[in-house]
Amino acid sequence: MSQTQASLRGGPEPLVSVRGLRTLFATERGLVRAVDGVDLNIHKGRSLGIVGESGCGKTVLSRSIMGLLPSTAHREGSVRYEGHELVGKSVGSMRRFWGQEMSMVFQNPMVSLNPVMRIGEQIAEPLRIHLGMSRSDARDTALQLLEEVRIPEPKRRLRQYAHELSGGMRQRVVIAIALSCGPAILFADEPTTALDVTVQSQILDLIAERRQDRNMAVVLVTHDLGVVAGHTNEIAVMYAGKIVERAPTNELFANVKMPYTRSLLRSIPRLDDDPHTRLHAISGRPPDLIDPPSGCRFAPRCAYARERCHVEAPPLQPTENPDHVYACWYPVGSAEFFEREEELVATGVHVRGRQ
Repeated sequence: MSQTQASLRGGPEPLVSVRGLRTLFATERGLVRAVDGVDLNIHKGRSLGIVGESGCGKTVLSRSIMGLLPSTAHREGSVRYEGHELVGKSVGSMRRFWGQEMSMVFQNPMVSLNPVMRIGEQIAEPLRIHLGMSRSDARDTALQLLEEVRIPEPKRRLRQYAHELSGGMRQRVVIAIALSCGPAILFADEPTTALDVTVQSQILDLIAERRQDRNMAVVLVTHDLGVVAGHTNEIAVMYAGKIVERAPTNELFANVKMPYTRSLLRSIPRLDDDPHTRLHAISGRPPDLIDPPSGCRFAPRCAYARERCHVEAPPLQPTENPDHVYACWYPVGSAEFFEREEELVATGVHVRGRQ
């Protein structure tokens, strides 16, 4: 069995095993089902992309795995890290996992960094707390980490504050802090938000290099399928708190099955499009997760949905490739799909072949 097959089918033993994970938030209107029955395996040294629209639950999923949730949240199911069950552990018990075993790069470095602490102090603090380093050793290690993430003039940056750095440098500092205690798994939540495309590429390449150097697992959370295309081994597509398609990265792009995934791909601008070509937007809005629709949750927005889709929720099922699973009654490529596509093409709603 290949490493990719093992990653999705359960062996060898995963670094993190997620089974039936649900995260509920208590509100005045009722319970928000932000994550609703997710199964995942995350393996050492591998990279997983979690993609979907804003509000689909991808950030909550990553925070649920780490246990970084507010008091209004309630977790159900199982999250096992190297055999240790994390669901139900107190905040005090989880502190030994944060930093040393699992860490997170948040999407807004200006909010993540303390504006009144020097950069060197912020990197050194987890080293002293978690690893028991002396101040001088922690400072030396902080300098090494800034060099590792390729910050120019690292000695000078140690004494600077966050507002004195560019957005790209602030994100590099956040990555240095996340890597400081040598975690086995790194969650990167929209790590390139608000950065220009050149800096985005540099940050993604940096995370990929650190993953390879440290044999570290990486979970890359993003709304952009283009970001995960060249930086992940596998992709999980989320919609309305559920995983609706999961596959090795190359397999997903070559043989997409879920109409929602196809819609995400079609919404990406293409270099070979004519000037002023209209972007393909997904019609409608994501469902209310307090009262989600019955059946397939994407059905109200899906041009290919039929009566069964609105009544019966499809389970995740494999393609010919057992590593590739999807949740759809009428997947891309099926006879029913092509029948409906002919109708859409005839009415001018759909451009044939657009991926």
